[in-house]
Amino acid sequence: MAKLVFSMLMIVVWWMLHALQMDEELALGTVHEAKSAVDRAAHAAAQQVDHSKLEIGIPSLEQTLAEEAAVAYLRENLRLDAGLAPLPGSFLREAVTIQEFAVVNDNQSFPYTYRSPRFGYEVTLKRPGVVLIVHVAYPRLFGVLAPVQWDLKGSAEMVFT
Repeated sequence: MAKLVFSMLMIVVWWMLHALQMDEELALGTVHEAKSAVDRAAHAAAQQVDHSKLEIGIPSLEQTLAEEAAVAYLRENLRLDAGLAPLPGSFLREAVTIQEFAVVNDNQSFPYTYRSPRFGYEVTLKRPGVVLIVHVAYPRLFGVLAPVQWDLKGSAEMVFT
């Protein structure tokens, strides 16, 4: 009888460890996908050139277009609706929030170091660019892990061709 009880307890422990391992693997996949989406969104935003300034030789980004591009890329890559809440079929379960969005433009002298003490983030840009910080929460499957949340950071500079 003791061996039977011990066996049952070991099976439960094994299942818990297996659930923990699966949650950890899926969390790593989630952070990888979300970080790639943030990087793509920052890059897309950094390509929104202000053509009227560029015509007179001033490299500059258009703030409104940059923000729209960043949100559009986040929505497409993370499968989100207009309010940045997950659509059916998305790997996320909670809404994504944009914590910081900054366009570093021609009104700064370059190289420019952008600092966010709130998130402990620092990046040096050599030309106009974008900084994007997005909050993402991992939808735990089994509840074995403590809640996992990230503030994913991305930045990109304007590209000249």
